[in-house]
Amino acid sequence: MKRALTIAGSDPSGGAGIQADLRTFWNFGVYGLSVITSATAQNTAGIWALHPLPARFVARQIDTIFTDIEIQAVKTGMLHRGSIVKAVCQKLKRYKVQNLVVDPVMSATGGTALLDPHGVELLRADLLPLAKVVTPNLFEAQILAEIEPVRSLDGMRRAAERLWKLGPQFVLVKGGHLEEQAVDVLFDGSRFWEFRAERIPQGAHGTGCVFSAAITASLARGRDVPEAVQRAKQFITQAIASSMKLGKGQRVLNLGPQAAL
Repeated sequence: MKRALTIAGSDPSGGAGIQADLRTFWNFGVYGLSVITSATAQNTAGIWALHPLPARFVARQIDTIFTDIEIQAVKTGMLHRGSIVKAVCQKLKRYKVQNLVVDPVMSATGGTALLDPHGVELLRADLLPLAKVVTPNLFEAQILAEIEPVRSLDGMRRAAERLWKLGPQFVLVKGGHLEEQAVDVLFDGSRFWEFRAERIPQGAHGTGCVFSAAITASLARGRDVPEAVQRAKQFITQAIASSMKLGKGQRVLNLGPQAAL
C-alpha cells in the first residue's frame, strides 16, 4: 500500500487538519501518517485556542517517520510559526521529499491567524521551492505573490505565474471564493489548466485541507499532477455536495466511502 504523510495541525472536531487528511488518504487507498504541528481547541463554529508544538519536537516526529517508513508523498498544512516552517524545510530537504504538496494555510474562516509573518516569509523563500504543487486560495495567493486582491480568472492566472517564479513545479490557485464560478487554475510555467465544477451554495469546514490531501494521495499512487488535481476536484465537489450539519457552525464534509480510486 502506498503511504502519504501530512504535517499539519490537529482538529478535534475532525473536519479539517490531520484528521480530515488521514480520512482522505484512506478514501484514495493510501495509508496515512501524520506529524502534528499544533493542537487546537476547535469545533464547527471556529478555533477557540491554539497551542503550537515546539519546532524541535515537530522535527523529531518527522525523523521518527522517515527513519522507519518509506513515504511516497507529503503534504504540509498549518505550520503556524516560522520556527516550525524552518524545521519542516530542513527535514524535507534531508529526506529528499519529491512529491510535496504545500497547502499554505494562513488563516481560519473566522479570521484567526494561523501563520505568523516570519512563517509567511520562510514559506515563500524556503518551502515553496521544495514543492511539487502549492495550493493557495485567493487570499493566500495574494499574500504570497505580494499582489492586489485576486477577484477574477485573469487575476488567478497572473497570481499563478508570479507564484511559479518562487520555485514550485506547479501552482494551483483555488477559485472557490470567486463570486461567479467554482474554477481552479493550474500552472506549470508554460501551460494553464482550468478545473471547473458547479458552484455549491453551501460552504463546509476543511475544504482546503481535504483538497490538498486528495492531491497528495493521488501523487502517492503515481498519478501526474493534472490528473491528481482532476481527481481531487471531483472528490471535494462530491464531499461538499453531501456535507453534513453536525454542530452549530459550518457544515462538515462527507468523507465516507466514495469512488475516489
